[in-house]
Amino acid sequence: MEISVSDAKAQLTELVRRAEAGDDIILTRHGQPKVRFTPIKAQQTVQNRQALLATIRASAQLKLTPVSAARSQDDLYGDDGLPK
Repeated sequence: MEISVSDAKAQLTELVRRAEAGDDIILTRHGQPKVRFTPIKAQQTVQNRQALLATIRASAQLKLTPVSAARSQDDLYGDDGLPK
């Protein structure tokens, strides 16, 4: 939504609500876009980031499957020793 600065003065509260809801609000001056309203996202704290990283690391550890060198080629060759 584009709106002139002069028209926006009377509707500022409504424009802020719309921007918070995700609408793209652009203020124009003399028909040229000059300013965009965007909502501010909450910043994560150090504790939240550390907890998220710990969760990701734990999930990655669960997905790892150790493969020994003796078994690493079992999937490539059949029982007769020839490639599958």
